[in-house]
Amino acid sequence: MRKVAIVGPESSGKTTLCETLAEHYAAPWVEEYAREHLTLRNGIYVEEDLRAIAGLQHDIGLMRVSDGWRRHEAVYATMRPHHDPLDEAPGMKIPEMPLVLFDTDMITIMIWSREKFGRVHPQIEEFVRETHYDHWLLCRPDIPWEADPLRENPHDRDRLFEVYERTLKVMEKPYTIIQGDRRERSETAIATIDRLIDSDPVKMREL
Repeated sequence: MRKVAIVGPESSGKTTLCETLAEHYAAPWVEEYAREHLTLRNGIYVEEDLRAIAGLQHDIGLMRVSDGWRRHEAVYATMRPHHDPLDEAPGMKIPEMPLVLFDTDMITIMIWSREKFGRVHPQIEEFVRETHYDHWLLCRPDIPWEADPLRENPHDRDRLFEVYERTLKVMEKPYTIIQGDRRERSETAIATIDRLIDSDPVKMREL
């Protein structure tokens, strides 16, 4: 199973791309929890909120992956052949889910904390170390800004994009820049994910 995180500055097309890819691959995707958290607080937050957001984002990721596997398993369960109940042969094996998409990641919360508060809570740093993704799609903010009460950086997107790219490079994370119009973004992302999926044989699990 490949885990792909979609990241970038505010209003850079992350959620739109995530939804497009989820539909294209019929893949589960993990939504960004921060928006829900901030909406409940009318956009007002303190440093401790970021630690809470990171913890809940981590838990939501685990739940969505588990839910996705159950749906994936249910599809293949309908393919189970009828067999002799006395047959003691091993159960049917099915391929792993090829892909799970994440509409944010822990590095995003780390960058957010550094930008807003000048430091990062140790628990967030721990999540960054322990949460694994196979590839990052880094969205360039070359599309029009869309105003939103929860967004904070309408004039600083290019600098923040550089912060994201520099961070991924320093941490030696594999990433692809996503830019251009909606069609170009989708084509680049799909080509990247196809290569990622094809680069490693699909593992089998017993149903």
